[in-house]
Amino acid sequence: MLPVIALIGRPNVGKSTLFNFLTRSRDALVADVPGLTRDRKYGFGKVGPRPYVVVDTGGLDGDREGVKGPMARQTLKAVEESDAALFMVDGRAGLTDADQAVAEQLRRMGKKLYLVVNKTEGMRTEIVTAEFHAMGLGQPLAIASAHGDGVAAMMHTILDPLPPDTDMEPDAGLRINVAVIGRPNVGKSTLINRLLGEERLVTFDQPGTTRDSVFVPFERDGRLYTLIDTAGVRRRARVEDMIEKFSIVKTLQAIEKAHVVIAVLDASEGITEQDATLLGLVLESGRALVLAVNKWDGLDGDQRAHVRRTLDLKLPFLDFARLHFISALHGSGVGDVMVSVNKAYRAAMREMGTSELTRVMEAAVMQHQPPMMAGRRIKLRYAHQGGKNPPVIVVHGNQTERVPEDYRRYLAGVFREAFELQGTPVRVEMRTGGNPYDKDRKKTTTPKQAMVQKRERRLAKSRATRVPKKSPQRNPKRGPKKRPKKR
Repeated sequence: MLPVIALIGRPNVGKSTLFNFLTRSRDALVADVPGLTRDRKYGFGKVGPRPYVVVDTGGLDGDREGVKGPMARQTLKAVEESDAALFMVDGRAGLTDADQAVAEQLRRMGKKLYLVVNKTEGMRTEIVTAEFHAMGLGQPLAIASAHGDGVAAMMHTILDPLPPDTDMEPDAGLRINVAVIGRPNVGKSTLINRLLGEERLVTFDQPGTTRDSVFVPFERDGRLYTLIDTAGVRRRARVEDMIEKFSIVKTLQAIEKAHVVIAVLDASEGITEQDATLLGLVLESGRALVLAVNKWDGLDGDQRAHVRRTLDLKLPFLDFARLHFISALHGSGVGDVMVSVNKAYRAAMREMGTSELTRVMEAAVMQHQPPMMAGRRIKLRYAHQGGKNPPVIVVHGNQTERVPEDYRRYLAGVFREAFELQGTPVRVEMRTGGNPYDKDRKKTTTPKQAMVQKRERRLAKSRATRVPKKSPQRNPKRGPKKRPKKR
């Protein structure tokens, strides 16, 4: 197993900045705001002598009021599962009572602790680390995470005593990336915790609890997944905080990285315009989709009927997505969601042969002919697969640029039914021209055709080099000069 390194410390000491430097990424949201990170975030380290797993955590400051209580529990869980913990302090702020309290709490957990003094750029190391010796955590390691100063030497010091790893980084291609999206406070983190069977993410009765996209790898029924918890997306007019704007960008990036998207809707609030807009973004990205209507257990019969009517009215463009009515808090219907995720993933990644696609297309054309355009009939000749996730089907023929949009939707529906592509959008592209594979075939010429072509080239060359005859000279008084007759 790869060694696990946890980053611990008070808020705003640079843990997320160090996480991004160690993973050579920008996965962790970074801003000059205390308490920005709330959940555990995992990444594969790429700085130092060996690969490892690094865990970013929320800040510890002794306060357990409000959302800080669940944040502290997540941080302590990261320490328990780690092989070594880096206790980070602010070298410019100096030693504080809060640092002493956090160090005492960590010392009681019995984990290997390293004291890391951050933000030491432009300062003498022996001076800035002198007062931190009083904490009794060994020799302080001075770094500057924003610039990478001293980070490589620090990782050598941490990794050398650890036993050699027996496993490398798992292949990301074997995992199904599942992004969980929705408006704030609809129960995204609660749903992921229910799927995992543990309190892995911070949940709190307050909109905007999740600020960053959190990648959670797990295994279910022998299959590997990566669940992506995202921040809630509100209407643009209501987004004023800069942190929330960055969180929305992270959510959109998570949609692009996902194979399947679980859209969580709040049954108690109904289907809003913001829900329809967010689902439209998922449709544009082409990702497979599963709809989960949460908080279903708290509605009576009339309210449930109203929600069903609203779904049919506002989301008719998502008729391909599987729909589930669940309660993430109590777990009802949650298991069926992952079954639909697997089916949607198989549909999005399915391979379809050219002969099968052409046969289905011909049957669809026989059933319903394309319309006439300018007095001419549109001819569709053959179809082949042009991509996956989403499935792209390319149809070749004549005048395909004139195919109406409703006929494309008709073909997409026929292909979806024939190849069981439920749960994923299907894109049909039209192309006009000959067979694209003709250019790969060798064009042969018969001897008679070669002789005719050679004669035509010779005649064209002689016409180009022939000197034109001069016209007879004219005398303006006597008229044109006559040539002597031949005897």
